[in-house]
Amino acid sequence: MTPALALEGVRVVRGGRTVWSDGDLTVPAGAVVGVIGPNGAGKTTLFQVLLGLLPVASGRVEVLGGEPRRGNRQIGYVPQNYTAALGEAVRARDLVTLGLVGGRFGLRRTTPTEHARVDAALHRVGAADYADRRMSQLSGGQQQRVAIAQAIVDDAELLLLDEPLANLDLRNQHEIVRLLGELRRARGVTIMVVAHDLNPLLPVLTDAVYLLDGHPHHAAIGDVVQEDLLTHLYGTPVGVVRTAQGDLFTRAAWRDVDPMSELR
Repeated sequence: MTPALALEGVRVVRGGRTVWSDGDLTVPAGAVVGVIGPNGAGKTTLFQVLLGLLPVASGRVEVLGGEPRRGNRQIGYVPQNYTAALGEAVRARDLVTLGLVGGRFGLRRTTPTEHARVDAALHRVGAADYADRRMSQLSGGQQQRVAIAQAIVDDAELLLLDEPLANLDLRNQHEIVRLLGELRRARGVTIMVVAHDLNPLLPVLTDAVYLLDGHPHHAAIGDVVQEDLLTHLYGTPVGVVRTAQGDLFTRAAWRDVDPMSELR
């Protein structure tokens, strides 16, 4: 199968500064990929390259078998916290409809076919029951479902999510993660998720792209969730726990800290 993403010798520059370089990796189609690294490492920059919003300084980039380009309908993108700027009047259905026809000039009524596709996307993410409610009236988890519906309404093959679990409570985090797993199983869509906390996503992640020492790398998720690598990546001790059932969890490792020192 054509890879979802391929980088060869890629270097990215912003404002005269190299953000990251020596990008050589391939992400297989159908993977669920955690994009991780410390603040400022260039995670969102990677998404901007894939969306055709930022040209690379050198090297070659292929996304879904072609060069990155603006407005690629094969890619769905959900920026972090963008629903907060929608205002009071936008309904969930309106937002998803914009994902289907928003790139066209002028306003017009949607066709029955387009209306059916919007309904199908809302149903696919479990948001059909509140399709006609205003986005401002929805919970954070509901808003995130609608945002994902907008991203997939045009049958995107690659879904880019920037911190989709930020500011969600534990239940809503689990629901969004379960939704991502269902999308992958039902449609084979490739999903890339920028995340600071891997734990909620570990049940569905297959791969990771990690930005280490100014270079992007790709590996299977089991090869990335390792204490030495994560400690180097984040510059602070990170422990990895494997349960009897084989599940992985990461945690801050405070083994070098005396918990009573603050009380003395």
